[in-house]
Amino acid sequence: MLKIQKNLTRTFYVILGLPSTAMGFALSIQIAVLSWILRTRYGLEIHEIGFVWAAGPIAGIIGQPLIGLISDKIWFWGGRRRPFIIIGGILAALSIMALPFLGRINDFFGIGSLMAVAITVALTLDLSINISFNPTRSIIADVTPDGQPRTKGYTWMQSISNLFGSLAYLTGALLGNYILIFSGAVIVFIFSIGPLFFIREPRELIPEKKEDNGAVKATHTEWGELFKLYFAHAFSWLGIQTMFIYIIAFIEQKIHPETDIQIGQMIGWSFFILNAVGFIWPAFLLEPLSKRIGRIRTHFLCLVSMSFGYFGIVLWAHDAILLYTMMGVLTFGWAAVVSLPFAIMSEKVNKARMGFFMGIFNLSVVIPQLVSSFVIGGVINRAANKNIIFIISGVSLAISALLWLFVKEKRKNNPV
Repeated sequence: MLKIQKNLTRTFYVILGLPSTAMGFALSIQIAVLSWILRTRYGLEIHEIGFVWAAGPIAGIIGQPLIGLISDKIWFWGGRRRPFIIIGGILAALSIMALPFLGRINDFFGIGSLMAVAITVALTLDLSINISFNPTRSIIADVTPDGQPRTKGYTWMQSISNLFGSLAYLTGALLGNYILIFSGAVIVFIFSIGPLFFIREPRELIPEKKEDNGAVKATHTEWGELFKLYFAHAFSWLGIQTMFIYIIAFIEQKIHPETDIQIGQMIGWSFFILNAVGFIWPAFLLEPLSKRIGRIRTHFLCLVSMSFGYFGIVLWAHDAILLYTMMGVLTFGWAAVVSLPFAIMSEKVNKARMGFFMGIFNLSVVIPQLVSSFVIGGVINRAANKNIIFIISGVSLAISALLWLFVKEKRKNNPV
């Protein structure tokens, strides 16, 4: 074990966060490019884009828990999580490279269905992200102790991920989405593989915790608290996924960009702001604030601010500048959603089964995406006023904030 890992230095926390950053970067490219390229280059309708986005989550429902369960039990290539991070990183990089060539892939193989090719590539990309996202988050819990060091691991992870996510959107906005695709594939590959040379995984995951008297007691899983957490988190992602997939329809109707390139740039700038400002908050605001008032209260306040931000877009975002301004308001909620729930959840489960529970936790992300793709997409497609996109998002975040109040901060030692 390297000294930086043994002492849990800041350098180690940065390195530890890079594999998850790679997957977040791949997801940022998907968010920035997929809807745009399907709409402007291949002419798909809004509801058809929703179907393409649904392909990955369907696979993720099975893939995430399965990969988590397997990675809890096996050991090869020098690690438990390492093999899946390597495989997922390589597949994600290749899938990103395929995005501009959907038409050529369709012609080369004589498939005769652009929709089928798009779904296949989106499925491979999303599945590869799913393969790696679970292990990249589980490894943080594997190598950090419970409590504030664990919270620090996840908040630093997300600060770094948001920073590079913002660079992804900035690249798309300034240099174009094709430059983003080709450079992004390289970054995803390097950030997935490189950090693994500096992280040593424990061979055995011992499900133990120390009580106040110093005695060691087995860690149990708090099922009731987990289900409350899952439902609360799911409503957060229902609103967020709705924004990610359908913001292009809002921009087309409400802001009226003159060209397809401008639409792509506007999406890029919007999500750049979401991540560029949002990268500050996890390590430098959420971590110290959670020490003071608790993680649940901190998360609640951030979700409330995000709900207000969505309704602010409905009321005031009549041009690009106002849209970007309201994106700044959303950053507090975004920073919280992608960091604090992992730390909260990881202390409510049996550590020896962390991969499995991370996979189950992911269902509170992918199921809302499916609802957004199959149900909300149809609602938005039929709605004359595309404000409905952010009304749905605002209501979803408000419900999520309310549900988080029922999640308890402290653990109960109930048997599994």
